Amino acid sequence: MKIAFDGEKAATDRAGVGNYGRFTIRTIAERFPDCQIDIYVPRRKDGERLEQFFRQPNVTVCYPTHPVLRHFPKLWKRFGIPYELMKRGADIYHGLGNELPANIRKAVHTRSAVTVHDLIFLFYPYSYSWLERHRLNIIYRSSCRNADRVIAVSECTSRDIVKYYFIPKSKISVAYQGCDPGFRKRCTPETLQDTRRRLSLPERYILCVGTIEMRKNAALIVKTLQDIPAIHLVLVGKRTPYAGYVESVARGCHVEDRVHILTDVGSEDLPAVYQMADVFVFPSRYEGFGIPILEALCSGVPVIGATGSCLEEAGGDAAMYADPDSAGNLTQKIIKVLTDKELRREMTERGYHCASAFSEEVLADRLMEIYRDLVRR
Repeated sequence: MKIAFDGEKAATDRAGVGNYGRFTIRTIAERFPDCQIDIYVPRRKDGERLEQFFRQPNVTVCYPTHPVLRHFPKLWKRFGIPYELMKRGADIYHGLGNELPANIRKAVHTRSAVTVHDLIFLFYPYSYSWLERHRLNIIYRSSCRNADRVIAVSECTSRDIVKYYFIPKSKISVAYQGCDPGFRKRCTPETLQDTRRRLSLPERYILCVGTIEMRKNAALIVKTLQDIPAIHLVLVGKRTPYAGYVESVARGCHVEDRVHILTDVGSEDLPAVYQMADVFVFPSRYEGFGIPILEALCSGVPVIGATGSCLEEAGGDAAMYADPDSAGNLTQKIIKVLTDKELRREMTERGYHCASAFSEEVLADRLMEIYRDLVRR
């Protein structure tokens, strides 16, 4: 089978959809070496990163060949890729980042799939400009309608696609996301000590990882610190204006000296940061899947998520869940995890078991099942 992937996000995005793209391409290429993999990238300079990342003999990074469209990468991505597919041939074209070329059906011998990660812009429109919101809505809707198969990263996202875009449920397949295998490996004591020193991490801390924005709800964790002495909060992620609000809440609660915002933590340091945490807390109001929860489970850290979205799919029965609107409820859950050693042990063991359902092998096999079903149709 020959599979073509949209590689733009995999080549340019350091986190989120970029991680998903790199994870997907790598696992499919390694798990199924008989498959030929083409990765379509609009700019050669971006493709060089992928050429360094993917060294498998069955992977080829492809660039625009049209003499005009190679100078207009956005146009090539929206309209030029189907002509490349007709030249090179592919059984499957998979749009990894929520979109397909507008004219994907011109590649008549190629079946198409698109992964939809979330519909955040519909639920939290204030985080986007009017123009960006409507642009995304048009692209997502048309991609879902034009695709032969829509792949949702959670049952929650699948329900949203059915509700807001009126896509038949029979056209949607759920295939969960995975995380970097580095989170499953235990760091050495030397690595932990070095990471703690370089990042100035406190001895005991609650951890939360993700962009510091309103939807992620980090201020709720700050409020719990008033009733949980002798522990700090470490927030790892990109700052947005909401980070200033988090800091103001910390000052109002007189816990500002125990709140640490780290914006420059490299991916190579994240496993150690997770493994040294006392508890991972993720009170986000809306996620497509919730990869940080999976990263924490793989790291052997007790997890507390929020009710109301897909986080209960990611954490299963290994995690606890709190009301994202109740600091009191979250405080009770955190205190219970911090003080009950037997509970911590049970949560850690269940976490490892839960994380095994999201292994590279399981997720690659699920995607290949979807691809084969498409080809048979």
